[in-house]
Amino acid sequence: MRKLIFITGNKGKLEEARKILKKIEVINKEIDLPEIQETDAKRVIEAKLLEAYKYHKGEYIIEDTSLYFDSLNGLPGPLIKWFLEKLGKQKLFEIAKKLNNFGAEAKTMIGYMNQDGGIKYFEGSVKGKISSPRGEGGFGWDQIFMPEGYKKTFGEMTPEEKNKISMRKKALLKLSKYLKNL
Repeated sequence: MRKLIFITGNKGKLEEARKILKKIEVINKEIDLPEIQETDAKRVIEAKLLEAYKYHKGEYIIEDTSLYFDSLNGLPGPLIKWFLEKLGKQKLFEIAKKLNNFGAEAKTMIGYMNQDGGIKYFEGSVKGKISSPRGEGGFGWDQIFMPEGYKKTFGEMTPEEKNKISMRKKALLKLSKYLKNL
């Protein structure tokens, strides 16, 4: 069985990857990697992959999940963690409300590095809108993101409901297809 290292400290993301990449043994490795502050998720991932390569040679993945507001021309994107920390979910909703534009897109970017240091990227996205904070589930900004075609935020969905449509699942399925063709 093929082995793939997933560098993450998030057990939920690890379990989701294991469920989707069924024919691959996904092994967790925690490495405290610096994260550059950048609005381009590919650059964030690339910097992390190159730093991780100093510690470990082999096949591995790193992911970044971001939230892009239409009203802010794509911000906060990969900076969402800092926006949440400084403003909170309610203020982020109020920004969308004040600008009268609730459109948003949730994206996961997975960076894959092969044993020779070659990098490939796989992206999954879900369009939706910014909602007032609702729900207790999920993490980060899940309580303010409502995917298109649903009346629940990610925070109101069960993990099973969310994982059926998640941007991470879409990116992992693209990665899985790529790895099958190697």
